[in-house]
Amino acid sequence: MSPGFEPFASADSLIAASPNSYVVFDSQFNIAWLNDAYARVTMREKAELIGRNLFEAFPVDPQSDSYRQLSGSLHRVLDSGERDEIALIHYPIENPDGTMQSRYWSATHSPLRDASGTVVHILQHTVDVTELQELRTLRDNAGLVSRARAVERSSDEMREQLARMRTMVEQAPGFVAIVAGEHHRFELANAAYRRLVGERELLGKTVAEAMPEVIDQGFVDVLDGVFRSGEPFVGKAVQVRLNNEAGDAEEDRYLDFIYQPITGPDGKVGAIFVQGYDVTDEVRADEQQRILINELNHRVKNTLAIVKGLAMQSFRAVAEGERAYKVFNQRLDALAAAHSLLTERKWEAARLFEVVGRALRATAGARIDHCTVHGEDSELGPQTAVALAMLIHELATNAIKYGALSVEAGAVEIATSIDRSGSEALLRLVWQEQGGPPVAVPAHTGFGTKLIRRGIANHRSADATLEFAAGGVICTIVAAVR
Repeated sequence: MSPGFEPFASADSLIAASPNSYVVFDSQFNIAWLNDAYARVTMREKAELIGRNLFEAFPVDPQSDSYRQLSGSLHRVLDSGERDEIALIHYPIENPDGTMQSRYWSATHSPLRDASGTVVHILQHTVDVTELQELRTLRDNAGLVSRARAVERSSDEMREQLARMRTMVEQAPGFVAIVAGEHHRFELANAAYRRLVGERELLGKTVAEAMPEVIDQGFVDVLDGVFRSGEPFVGKAVQVRLNNEAGDAEEDRYLDFIYQPITGPDGKVGAIFVQGYDVTDEVRADEQQRILINELNHRVKNTLAIVKGLAMQSFRAVAEGERAYKVFNQRLDALAAAHSLLTERKWEAARLFEVVGRALRATAGARIDHCTVHGEDSELGPQTAVALAMLIHELATNAIKYGALSVEAGAVEIATSIDRSGSEALLRLVWQEQGGPPVAVPAHTGFGTKLIRRGIANHRSADATLEFAAGGVICTIVAAVR
């Protein structure tokens, strides 16, 4: 017996009298206990085996398939904590006279855990199937060994697939975890999840035990709700305070995540799959962008206010300056409104109907009830949105002064469509006035008409045409959507 070796004390009272052979190994594969049946089948004495290493007591070439099969099975039990089986293994043993005897075995290895759940011993149930192996005809007829080998190969393949899946989950860029039971105990947490929570110990602990700081933030309550209802929960840019790795400070993070219930065959929730991404950098970048855009908008408005002041001083010195200043001031207001809309959209895009609607409300006022907008809505690029807002302002101003919106019976119809047949989508907007006073071609072209006819020069096909038809002014605008 090895010095300091402690035998497996309680095993004699368990299966010592069984006619089936059993042996117990410790985590180093030393023989801790065996029953009489095992001693008989291996042709050894108990005292000779207790405390000796398995591969010392029954030596075999470490490069052989016999060693690979037996050692591999035992290590799988230690690593996974799960039972492992060897359907058939060729493992020769020494006869009492010192000669070697070819033997075939079938073995089952079961983990034995201590109070903390750690695998400390392995129980081997061994069956000598040498006669069965030698009875080739019976084996061929029954197909027992071939089926057993197929099962073993299938098990090997499944283990390999499971190992690949575990590797993929472990290396996934997003965080992944599985919490089981009504107390949400961690069964799995990949590298990204562990980094997120400061590399603290998770497996086997409940969420409340592993991350107590999230209790008051309501995350455990959300998990409880998903477990009870069976309905998933989706969070977008949700703020969470997490302790750092040292545990002496908290850090705000922002997460996109989903709590997806996992149901069993009975339809009841048994666990919750947690998957998501840390979007803290994106949220902070968006916040910084919002601050910069608001500052830009503030400065633009200040600049427009200065321009208004300069214009007021300048128009005082010209004939009919007050009326001219009023028109100029309205154009600046329309420009400011377009800028405000784009600021709300972070200068990324603005909706077509919203651009048209705001420009009409700012210009037509109470007469907006006489305007209808229909057709296809779309997102517009910043340049197109600003230019279109200015054109709608000019058209509405002219309609209020001279056209359909200058009389109670008049109306304006705005129809939109998007042509996506080319490499770039093109907006077509038709402004048509009806029920207004008789239309006459103006004797001279004012600034507003020039602005309209200039259109939106953002595409080779962009254009704006004015038609002074008998039934009312018609303006057709074509521009790139972006």
